[in-house]
Amino acid sequence: AKDYELRQYEAAKWVSTVIRGETQKEAMRQGFWKLFHYIQGKNEKEMKIDMTVPVTCLIKSGCTDFKVSFFVPFEHQDSPPQPTDSDVFIEERKAAAIFVRSFGGFASPEKYAEEAEVLARILRNRGQPFHEDFFYTAGYDSPFKLFNRHNEVWYFKK
Repeated sequence: AKDYELRQYEAAKWVSTVIRGETQKEAMRQGFWKLFHYIQGKNEKEMKIDMTVPVTCLIKSGCTDFKVSFFVPFEHQDSPPQPTDSDVFIEERKAAAIFVRSFGGFASPEKYAEEAEVLARILRNRGQPFHEDFFYTAGYDSPFKLFNRHNEVWYFKK
């Protein structure tokens, strides 16, 4: 469809942290830095790991916990170094079919929520079953990139 796509993702490992009781913007900031320290060597092997995209954030309806995640690079998928920060963990996400809506610009929590609502409305109108109680935000660009930015919202297909 022109306003969204359906992607099939393979099972994969992500390094994640959960930030509780903060605003989404502050949770993203805190979560990013915890994960950034992990890839800079705050792990059992004291290994530097390449930064990957997207950076995702799990948004659950009516919940103030935000799970921020980095994709583990392909060369570390089999055995990612274990985090030494007790707030950081390796997560195995199952293979999934995901409805994706892309948009440009600088994404605020409000913009992500707005795009997620648009995607949810489209999916409901087309009779596409999806998990409505949560969605992921996905950011692909450094804060220093000013133009041609790429952001997404993801709903998991039922």
